[in-house]
Amino acid sequence: MGIYMSEVNIVMSDGQTKWSLAAYKHIFKTRLARKQALTLQSVAAKTWEIAPGEIAIAPPAFYLPDQLDRVTGWAGDLFYPFEHPRRTMEGVGEVQHGPTRAYLLKDVWLIDGALYKGNAKSALSPRSKWLPRIRVENEIDRGAMYCTSGGNKWFGSWLMDDCITYPLACNEGIPVTTAQSANLVSTSRTGILHAPGYEQWLGMKPFRVRDAFFRELVIFDDLCQNRNKHLRFRAMGEKLLSHVEYNEHPGVFILRGGTGELRLLRNELELAEYLRVRRGFRVIDPAKSDVPTIVAACAGARTVIGIEGSHLIHGVNVLQPGGSLLVLQPPNRFLCFFKYLTDRDHQNFAFVVGSPDGDGFRIDPEEVERTLDLLPS
Repeated sequence: MGIYMSEVNIVMSDGQTKWSLAAYKHIFKTRLARKQALTLQSVAAKTWEIAPGEIAIAPPAFYLPDQLDRVTGWAGDLFYPFEHPRRTMEGVGEVQHGPTRAYLLKDVWLIDGALYKGNAKSALSPRSKWLPRIRVENEIDRGAMYCTSGGNKWFGSWLMDDCITYPLACNEGIPVTTAQSANLVSTSRTGILHAPGYEQWLGMKPFRVRDAFFRELVIFDDLCQNRNKHLRFRAMGEKLLSHVEYNEHPGVFILRGGTGELRLLRNELELAEYLRVRRGFRVIDPAKSDVPTIVAACAGARTVIGIEGSHLIHGVNVLQPGGSLLVLQPPNRFLCFFKYLTDRDHQNFAFVVGSPDGDGFRIDPEEVERTLDLLPS
């Protein structure tokens, strides 16, 4: 049974603030004394396994011949540096997915978005000031930190990782995040626009704080794609779908436009219209739509298509097992992270690599159609 905010002692110190030099001590030890920082996991008072790891099969992606030869830049180091994206697309066979673990820490400081415990530190969000604060006004008996540095930076990571760790946090303490409502997943304009709507539909009521002292704090290792994470992700999708009425349809094209880091598909609108007319695809622009409109458009889609990026998570969230994701890849920034999700969730992953066009790229509509024909019906 979850522990909710009303059941947890949060002490707002009534002028009796707590003072900590933890951040300054850490800076001195790591920079001046040249000592390597420890991980928070290494100083945990207790560790336990929430869900076991497992071995799964990673099949090849669906793509036309010579597509990978067009790639001029790989971005695999953003997520999985131990596996080259090309190898991932070709299919790696058996893959070992690690377990989901929890760690209990005692007497932990959260100072300007970073956690400190002795010589250990974990930065969850960028510092707001050059010098850390030394005054902390929140004292929490037992919290559970569900946010990650990736989730605080990328909207897609927030929705595919942090939001499904949230239920685990509710079972362990007050669910805490360092992301503030004013700048939630601040690097994505659509993240700022849509995160509150998703929180509302998912029943998420986190405690947002950048500075606090925790008598006890639970943190999680929940980035591996094991079966338990698959089930939690699917449960999140079903909760979103419960808010809309829908029927199965051919697919949805999710526009990216100029949001986020530049990945300019010069014929994006023409391609979306082409698929709408030729294949019956719906077209949705998240930057101009609210969460109910987005979920309703994506619900029931057999295929989700769009430029590689966080905005695709809108469709992947509600894509059913057996469905397909077709990613339009910039030739200079090929990324394969969504394939880890489709492999885990028993879906099909396909891609088309574009051709350079100035500071952007262009996709051949006929290649998209031929790739769609490769996918299981």
